[in-house]
Amino acid sequence: MDINKLSNKITIWAKELGFQDVGISDIDLSTAEHELLRWLDNGYHGDMDWMQRHGSKRSHPEELVPGTISIISVRMDYLPARHADPLMVLNHPELAYISRYALGRDYHKIMRKRLQKLAQTIADEIGDFGYRVFVDSAPVLEKPIAAKAGLGWIGKHTNVLSRNAGSWFFLGEIYTDLPLTPATPRNNHCGECTACIDICPTRAIIAPYLLDARLCISYLTIEHKGAIPETLRPLIGNRIYGCDDCQLICPWNRFAKTSEHPDFNVRHQLDSATLTELFSWTESEFLEKMQGSPIRRIGYERWQRNLAVALGNAPYSATTIHRLQTKLPHSTELVKEHIQWALNKLTKADV
Repeated sequence: MDINKLSNKITIWAKELGFQDVGISDIDLSTAEHELLRWLDNGYHGDMDWMQRHGSKRSHPEELVPGTISIISVRMDYLPARHADPLMVLNHPELAYISRYALGRDYHKIMRKRLQKLAQTIADEIGDFGYRVFVDSAPVLEKPIAAKAGLGWIGKHTNVLSRNAGSWFFLGEIYTDLPLTPATPRNNHCGECTACIDICPTRAIIAPYLLDARLCISYLTIEHKGAIPETLRPLIGNRIYGCDDCQLICPWNRFAKTSEHPDFNVRHQLDSATLTELFSWTESEFLEKMQGSPIRRIGYERWQRNLAVALGNAPYSATTIHRLQTKLPHSTELVKEHIQWALNKLTKADV
């Protein structure tokens, strides 16, 4: 088996399967491990306890999948070809802003199936080999791995950036026991730019390449299960699921490509829906409409919590007050707290 030829073939096969880029790395993540441990020690992960749960498996691929000596890393672009202008939505506080990656179907199954096909194609060529596929589904340091594999560099906002594609993409990996040819990592091209740091609504990027998740709107609206700190609620604006500000402002995203994958097309007009419309959904409506969506993972309670905060940040209107008051008696204690906060905020604003 000619390893160089096989590595080149993997690149071709991956692109034929719909991945926009592919790279190969070794498994030395010692630098990333040091940074991760320091980040965890500072408590920047908030209540994402799973970040610590697996010990050193996250930074030692050979512990997670014994026999691993190479990693195939892939990129799949997700920016919908047609979607409402995100800046327009952010500038209309009565509309709901949802991160661009969540406007369509959940990416996990889509990418996992294609990675499995890639692994099967390799097996058809060389016979059985050891591997395991990952798509944000296990303790994997996907961003440092992607950077080592030459897919880009980690920007100051801590997302992976590509000179040719910006940052609107998903990552996936195949851990394998094949001694593949590693790629050459890309140079960092952030330069003196601090646009992502300056634009962050909650100042979550506390230093270049350092994110305090406890302040991040994506963390607060998706991962955080409890009450959103009151001091941060006004800063969330109309962002009800995630936040793209650091990507929207990044100069490299002028080179981003829109996705050709139909599953990433906008569903249920989520790119321009009003807050009151989404807040009026019953739990059964939420579960039905969010079937196959990454948003479904947060559940109805957090969905309502996030919408209540956004409604509190919206302009005063009798309709908004009525919707909040109507939901109040039938909500969980967590949601009630945020609805009452919104009512108090809107009432004071109307005085």
